[in-house]
Formats: sequence, C-alpha cells, structure tokens
Amino acid sequence: MPKMKTDRGAAKRIKVTGSGRLRRRKAFRGHNFEKKNSVRMRRLGREADLAKGDEKATRRMLGL
Repeated sequence: MPKMKTDRGAAKRIKVTGSGRLRRRKAFRGHNFEKKNSVRMRRLGREADLAKGDEKATRRMLGL
C-alpha cells in the first residue's frame, strides 16, 4: 500500500493546534479595505475553528 499524500492546499490553509483542533483564516480580508471598518478588519484577522461538518474530510486531507 503506498503512503498517503497530504493535500498541500489544505496543509497551507489549516493549522492544527497542540490540542488537535483545526484552525483556519477568515475570508474577506484580501482587498477593499477602505470600505471595511477597523472593528470588522480586526475581527476578520483572527483565526476561527473549522466547522464540524468539514472536520472529518479535512483531517483525511491532512493525513491525521
């Protein structure tokens, strides 16, 4: 049986914490900053937990 390959796109976007939780970056932080207020930009800058429904498939992509 060959080794499982990590999905490189998922590996670049998702971080695994020490306790094993999956973290991701939020969307809408790429451009058009002038129309977004600073509170919104600060909130979008934080990392978020991955949704429960996506976790099983994502773990498989990461080889966990």
